[in-house]
Amino acid sequence: MNKRTFLAILLALFVPLVAYFLVSDLSGSATRMPPHYFPDSVVQRVKKGKQVSDTVWHRVQEPRLINQLGDTVTFDSLRGKILIMDFFFTRCPTICPAMTLNMKRMAESIHNGKRVGDKTNKQVHFLSVSIDPERDSLERIKAWADRFQINPDQWWVLTGNRDSIYRFVLEEIKLGLIDGEGVDSNFVHSDKFVLLDSARTVRGYYSGLDSTDLKKLSNDLVLLTMEKDPNRKSFLAGKLPIMAFAFLAALFGVIALLFFLKKSR
Repeated sequence: MNKRTFLAILLALFVPLVAYFLVSDLSGSATRMPPHYFPDSVVQRVKKGKQVSDTVWHRVQEPRLINQLGDTVTFDSLRGKILIMDFFFTRCPTICPAMTLNMKRMAESIHNGKRVGDKTNKQVHFLSVSIDPERDSLERIKAWADRFQINPDQWWVLTGNRDSIYRFVLEEIKLGLIDGEGVDSNFVHSDKFVLLDSARTVRGYYSGLDSTDLKKLSNDLVLLTMEKDPNRKSFLAGKLPIMAFAFLAALFGVIALLFFLKKSR
């Protein structure tokens, strides 16, 4: 075996190992994920002999609502999906139509990547919740959905019990804290889009009328679709260091074999 062949084999074995260490070193810090909001508690535990703190983030408890098809629904039926929601009312003459148009553009901009067939993105669902449910009957929210040609497979327009909706808006989504002290708790009228991850924790608030905020929402949405479920362990979880050690052992084994073969000749 000549020197050139030996170096080629050595390089082929060495490059993947270097790539592994680079990826493992940079993967934790290269991408900044959308933040979590509203911690409920902090749990202390021991991990690998060290005391660590885990924050338990507030998980939104959803109300039972009625969508534009007349179906009684909860967010539990959207388990595993990322949610983007806003709050509107059908008689709104100001910001609501513009927000709905911006949400429609966003809904139409994301798809599952298929070239043909159903392109609906099944990982993301949109929700528009009426803050005036006493006036926004099923007929009115259906008319709103028809006006903007909203696809119910991807986007629900919702009404329901007023007390349940306002408890959800103020105590679960905590929109009053985001919009400031001037918010009217009797009629919460906000321009915010709210991003919830698949674990039902709030991951962001964005102005539905601001192009910069909408771009940030789009970027954060992409990041959340790539975020790993902390409760789901990968097949390779905890095994990469062992694989790296085995790869090193194999590398030195090949080098030793080539050395002895060359010496015997």
